[in-house]
Amino acid sequence: MGPYIQIGGAILVLLGYVLGQLGRIDTGSKSYLLINLIGSALLAADALAGRQWGFLVLNGVWAVISLIYLIRLLTDTARSANTSA
Repeated sequence: MGPYIQIGGAILVLLGYVLGQLGRIDTGSKSYLLINLIGSALLAADALAGRQWGFLVLNGVWAVISLIYLIRLLTDTARSANTSA
């Protein structure tokens, strides 16, 4: 895919991490999970294209975990909105 995908994905993952460590973003928030999902998915796709299996496992699992928690957060938010209405 190319270095731009790698650099973009790495910047997103690191951005989420740095913002979380600085307390600028909640590490359980939709924004944090979305940043990690996009960044790790880009890195996983690039690793797959380059047949870099270790990086594919690392970033693929990172993306799946981010997606699971993002879906859980969104469904919990929707459920809470429906019960309070």
